[in-house]
Amino acid sequence: MNRKTTDSGASIRVTRNGPYIVTGRVPLSEQIIVVDSGGYSVAWREGRRFPQQETYALCRCGKSGNMPFCDGTHARIGFKVVETASRVPYIEQARVIEGPGLRLTDAEALYASARFCKRAGGVRQLTLRSSQPEAKQLAIEESVLCPAGRLVAWTKENDTIEPDLVASIGLVEDPQAGVSGPIWVRGCIPIESADGALWEIRNRVTLCRCGKSRNMPFCDGSHIGGEESLNK
Repeated sequence: MNRKTTDSGASIRVTRNGPYIVTGRVPLSEQIIVVDSGGYSVAWREGRRFPQQETYALCRCGKSGNMPFCDGTHARIGFKVVETASRVPYIEQARVIEGPGLRLTDAEALYASARFCKRAGGVRQLTLRSSQPEAKQLAIEESVLCPAGRLVAWTKENDTIEPDLVASIGLVEDPQAGVSGPIWVRGCIPIESADGALWEIRNRVTLCRCGKSRNMPFCDGSHIGGEESLNK
């Protein structure tokens, strides 16, 4: 479904009860959710860019005094976490929503609460109305803006519709909700678990940085209030 390798040399290692170690001079910047006059998430705006480093450690416990970087607070507070996310490939986790002009796959466990899927009745209803060109285009737009890759649009020829993302990391900021969101990993960067195994390499995923996710190491929306279904 997604590219399986990246030639950037970038990688992320999840340390046991500690930070994410990022190597390979991966660009790091704030990515701010932009909302329209109706309060719907519609776009991303780049905020602060951080100086490029060969290697850096990103806080995972949510308590660092030097955000977004680790300052060792996890050790002082006794942060303990278990990697609970399924190792089953995305496509085997996802449910399928079949529309007349488009297919949508949705893996609810990867919910990151960015809310790009809500306009015009929501991406599910838009997919079901995808014989209409405007509905189809908006369904595609809503799915590709999803930072977690929970939502993926497919053509009727069974090809994925993915944004063209370079290897980089975005720190999601959500002014509307008044919170800092997850770590947005883009461009097929390999993520190695604490036990040394690789998670499925995907074009876009979100890693928890509040320390509260029940789907570690991935975000489940706990920085706002937890998992949500598109049917709600």
